[in-house]
Amino acid sequence: MAPPPLPDPASAGRDVRILTLIGTGHFLSHFYMLCLPPLFLIWQAEFGVSFAELGLAVALMSGVTAVLQTPVGFLVDRFGARPFLVGGVLLMTLSITAMAFAPGYWAILLLATLSGVGNSVNHPADYAIMGGSIDKSRIGRAFAVHTFTGNLGFAFGPPVVAAMLLVVDWRTALMILGLAGVPVVGAILWQARILQDQAKPKDRSQQVGGRELLLSRTILSFFGFFLLTAMASTAIQAFVITLLGKLWGTPVAVASLVLTGYMVGATFGTLVGGWLSDRFAARSPTGRMTVLALGLGVAALFLLPFLGTALLCVLLAAGALWQGGEGAIALAVGALAYLLGPLAVTMAFNVPLNNRLARVDLREAQVLWPRYANDWLRWNHVRTALGALSIALLPSTTSPSAASASPAATSTSMPGSRSLAGTRRVEPSGAITDALLPIRPSSAPIPARVRVRISASRARPASRKNSSITALSK
Repeated sequence: MAPPPLPDPASAGRDVRILTLIGTGHFLSHFYMLCLPPLFLIWQAEFGVSFAELGLAVALMSGVTAVLQTPVGFLVDRFGARPFLVGGVLLMTLSITAMAFAPGYWAILLLATLSGVGNSVNHPADYAIMGGSIDKSRIGRAFAVHTFTGNLGFAFGPPVVAAMLLVVDWRTALMILGLAGVPVVGAILWQARILQDQAKPKDRSQQVGGRELLLSRTILSFFGFFLLTAMASTAIQAFVITLLGKLWGTPVAVASLVLTGYMVGATFGTLVGGWLSDRFAARSPTGRMTVLALGLGVAALFLLPFLGTALLCVLLAAGALWQGGEGAIALAVGALAYLLGPLAVTMAFNVPLNNRLARVDLREAQVLWPRYANDWLRWNHVRTALGALSIALLPSTTSPSAASASPAATSTSMPGSRSLAGTRRVEPSGAITDALLPIRPSSAPIPARVRVRISASRARPASRKNSSITALSK
């Protein structure tokens, strides 16, 4: 079997420009879908509508997008992708801009529907352009980057809108966000010559009808695959926090970290899967899909502890600096050491060195090896030292003094205390293990000695009741 074709270096720059145009439009399409929920509380007060009616705006935008994608796909195949891409992105951005002038909530619903119509062209037009314009040796990475930009749009939508509402009113925020898409439309028009559609067969007798295509084994297999993965992903996102709390009494903060780790692994795992698809499965379409599915699973298992630990370090450092205490500085420095060492050095130096060596043939690799080994080992020592510093500092914040604090120090309620039915109290000394240890579930039987003390506390004056119950939490 012949080896896969080598990528054309001259086409790399063109592929980057294509992905920048397509990816920016895809980012906006997902961003606009989730820029509306942060406005619900404001709209409820201004328009006097219920939360069910507020949810209808997002439901209309998403529902119209989903329903129209298939018919728009057939129109793209027949008339070309570029006019639909330009028109769709323009309609989507102008609809969000026009919401700033909405006289009532009925106008919001109408404009959300129009934005869904514009949003429906993104996937059909994007995939047709990437299939016809991107070098075949990079097509897996192109699809992965396309998916990645959509996930970034979902991630950035709510926090960006929430931050803007601290500075401007909601109408100004929507106008700015909507008009931000107009330059994207202009860039697509300016670079339209590099956006090529997929080649169509010259013999029209070879074209498959729409019904045959939709009912073909390939399309039905893809439909089943994405349906099951979407169901599983949606179930995890919706219920993992609740299930962890119900089954094992996991605190909400810790369960939220589990969900965040899953989302980080799924998002960055897509990029790894695209790279694996191009590198190892270019010889066979079946092999491409098999490696892609396996690669996504392996990448998620790898990236969950790697990037999940980095995210946890960011949260720990922010929490330590916010709360203060004896161990705050050590905790923040330890978290920063991990971010700079095992994470940043690996991604900025070791991984690029590996990729550079992998791109050359064996004879050139022998020449480059001495310099590669010196550079790689140097940065490996740096990340090892920073990782060791992180390991040394993070456990030092878990001081046993918090668990053996005197009654005088724990008998009064403190601002940072947690409720008795939730998790153990976190003392201001910076200890973190107590916050991760769930106490007895509320459904467990209360020992007789505790029942007696609670009954006795009820008979005492109200001024002593709080300190009595607080003492039981030790």
